[in-house]
Amino acid sequence: MRSKNLLFVFVLIATLALPLGAMAQDDGERPLIGAWDTCADPVSLSGEVKIGVAFAQSEAAAIYGVPQQQAVELAIAEINESGYLGEATLVAVTEDAGSTPETAISAFTNLVAEDVSAIIGPTLSNQAMAADPVAFGTERQESGDPLIPVVGVSNTRTGMETDFAASYGDGGAYFRRISLPESKVIPGTVEQVVDILGIETVGIMYSDNDQFTASAYEVFVSALEESGVEIVATETFATGDVDFTAQLTNIIAANPDAIVVSALAAEIVPLLEQARSQLGYTGPIIGGNGFNTPGIASEDRGAGTDANGVVVGGAWNVARQNEISTAFTAKYEEEYGTPADQFAVQAYTGTWVVATAIRCADSADPAAVLEALAATADFETPLGTFSFDEEGLPEHEPVAQIIKDGQYLLLTEESAAEVFGE
Repeated sequence: MRSKNLLFVFVLIATLALPLGAMAQDDGERPLIGAWDTCADPVSLSGEVKIGVAFAQSEAAAIYGVPQQQAVELAIAEINESGYLGEATLVAVTEDAGSTPETAISAFTNLVAEDVSAIIGPTLSNQAMAADPVAFGTERQESGDPLIPVVGVSNTRTGMETDFAASYGDGGAYFRRISLPESKVIPGTVEQVVDILGIETVGIMYSDNDQFTASAYEVFVSALEESGVEIVATETFATGDVDFTAQLTNIIAANPDAIVVSALAAEIVPLLEQARSQLGYTGPIIGGNGFNTPGIASEDRGAGTDANGVVVGGAWNVARQNEISTAFTAKYEEEYGTPADQFAVQAYTGTWVVATAIRCADSADPAAVLEALAATADFETPLGTFSFDEEGLPEHEPVAQIIKDGQYLLLTEESAAEVFGE
């Protein structure tokens, strides 16, 4: 009996001596996501490893930024509970980036003073173009302070990588993004719309004072021309506008098969309501990435059924889930009482990609984190298999979707028939 008691004590002591990560990995409860086997367990990391998080928690872009922040919090809880970083604890230093370039610059200025290993955010592309250089731009380079990697999880403006490289040299390489640029999403969406809906003509509306929406407009024009679709009318508006009836009236008068819109959520909702309820337009409305939040189609804060018939390309759809995505979306809805959207899924993925770079580098040094980040390849995520290509652009399979009664359905002949009754 004594020998059995001694054995029990020995096993108990040995178990208590195991690091948290080893216990979490051995009990079958570790998250499905992560480079558990392809990256050695870190041995040099300890204490707090800080990352900056800067999303829109206020003003118009909060419709995107709040789900992003929530998803990051879930990811960090999983990372720490599982011991993914060994003896280290991942800590989010959070700043409200607001909804303007100026508020994002202020958030980044605060974050770079916090000795962070990387920054995730901001929410909008025009914010990123203004604020990201705070982490790696000319002033940072001249000061001799470490350049800090910035990971965009919702910045889809085309050409950001080349613009940063042109302006900041090697510092531009410190920008990476999880979000597919519109140049990798819109062409496929247009192809499917032409094939499934048979459109031959479109009218285009876009906000011409926002870098993201103007960039998406250019991608739309190129994709439409490539698919042989004629643009019969073009109208512009400004971010912050609330009345689009004049532009919509002109476009509808041209009798296009579809209307293409590049805008953000604050403008999208009244635009949809005016097109459908006020002017009676019933055809397809093809949108850019700004349409990828269920908020625009909700009854209480969105356009409700006026959003029916919106077609939008995206990085993710709830109907095309993998095992990791299913686990995350279930946990997200349980925690926050609302379904996860694309912005939440991308933020969750981005947090795990950053944590994996820290784990694989076995270092919190920003330069080492960047090197490991750039090497990310064949990483299984809720978005699918994720890699960075040779140009530093994200790679995974996009989707085309159509909205019906608040739901984002995969665009097929069947779903299109459900919406348009054909």
